[in-house]
Amino acid sequence: MKALKNPILESISPEYGSSIKIHDYKEECNEFAPKWHFHPEMEIVYVKGGNGKRHIGNHISYYNDGDLIFIGANLPHFGFTNRLTGNESEVVIHIKEDFLGEHFFDAPEMNDIKQLFLRSQQGIVFHSEVKDALGQHIEALLPLEPFERMLAFLKLLKEMAATEHYTLLNVENIAIESKPQDTQRLDLIYNLVRNEFTRPIPLTEVADMINMSEQAFSRYFKNKTGKTFTQFVNEYRLVHACKLLAEGQLSITLICYECGFNNFSHFNKKFKEYTGKSPSKYRNELKSILK
Repeated sequence: MKALKNPILESISPEYGSSIKIHDYKEECNEFAPKWHFHPEMEIVYVKGGNGKRHIGNHISYYNDGDLIFIGANLPHFGFTNRLTGNESEVVIHIKEDFLGEHFFDAPEMNDIKQLFLRSQQGIVFHSEVKDALGQHIEALLPLEPFERMLAFLKLLKEMAATEHYTLLNVENIAIESKPQDTQRLDLIYNLVRNEFTRPIPLTEVADMINMSEQAFSRYFKNKTGKTFTQFVNEYRLVHACKLLAEGQLSITLICYECGFNNFSHFNKKFKEYTGKSPSKYRNELKSILK
């Protein structure tokens, strides 16, 4: 039986003379972030170009042509880029909720930003209508001195708070708890799914891995994620199918089996339930957008 790993708590230190930690990954992706991790800082990530996966709390989805995400404090997530993502750059900002003092955002002038922080606890993805414009403002922070950067960052937060072009990722309002024992178990489960989703993963295997009975594991997983384990695995497979459809190289039939489905009609049904479209319509519409 595999031993449980220690929980991954990422330690983040701001730059000298600044409350903001900002990193620009230009030539290489951010391979240094732990796979499944959390931290008490909020995180803003701007991925310029490229295609990849989001896994934030109990939400998984696929992004195309870059991404802009706001992740609340202690909301577990994976990294968003790797050597296959194909992105041009990635800017990551870490900041504590009380970076201007415990009660600064209680001022009435700060109410919109305070609400933004509350929404970030579910994970926010910004839509294409505002993603690149906000992303340019994020990139513009990089060369600034600490005081000017702080002023520009507050303006950025105000713009993020004002837009309506966003989606909350954990729509069930269920954020996975960051307790050490939960993070250990979910780390093991999520990494198993990420590495083995192309084959059947029986409940007995997962339950044994975290030293639970099948019934106890099923209750635990549903309680922590709001989904059954089967739903979660199928969702991960469907996100991967979206990626393969976007790349446009494999036939839809082959994609079905490459993603771990062993029945084509079942794959079509689940894909339409998940995206609202058939796989062929999804691919054709994506081709039209890219053109």
